[in-house]
Amino acid sequence: MNIHHLIESYGYWAVFLLVALESFGVPLPGETALIAAATYAGATHRLSVWVIFAVAASAAILGDTAGYWIGNKGGYRLLLRYGNLVHFDEPKVKVARYLFDRHGGKVVFFGRFVSVLRTYAAFLAGTTRMAYRRFLLFNAAGGIIWAAVYTFGAYFAGKTLARLSTPLDIAFVVVSVAVIVAGIVIARRRYASLLVKAEAAYPEALSAK
Repeated sequence: MNIHHLIESYGYWAVFLLVALESFGVPLPGETALIAAATYAGATHRLSVWVIFAVAASAAILGDTAGYWIGNKGGYRLLLRYGNLVHFDEPKVKVARYLFDRHGGKVVFFGRFVSVLRTYAAFLAGTTRMAYRRFLLFNAAGGIIWAAVYTFGAYFAGKTLARLSTPLDIAFVVVSVAVIVAGIVIARRRYASLLVKAEAAYPEALSAK
């Protein structure tokens, strides 16, 4: 996929579609397209940096929202019905939902800056039934700040940010993996107490509706 050719040929539409589809859950180079578009705007002035920012932020928020609702309407039902096949029974579903209800905002916000999480965080938020208003708040904040950082950073820094994007992504991934692993270790050690809290928060059987 030639990102620069797409930007030159389709402009804002290329940015919108690639960012939205990546946010929705399709592994496409949305962030790369955003950087390429902003760099192109800075070099040629054929695109408006402000429109690129608005398009990217809107696409990120809309794509994540669609991913959230797909997870909410389908992922949760599948998790409840078939999770036991992978040793993820209802008590563990309750613990996962409890943790996401309390810390999911961080995952949604910071996940916007990490390639893998950027693709799946919204779907996971919907799957664990994170409250939509809470999701929308962190989703909008993450999408707007992410779009601003990469749009204006690439516009003013040009190719410098494009060269640094891969090392930055690697750094974010390393930090995120470390945090996730630490969270898993802590969660396993505290599973019994977390289960008590989760059962208190959701005393009735979870519904797939």
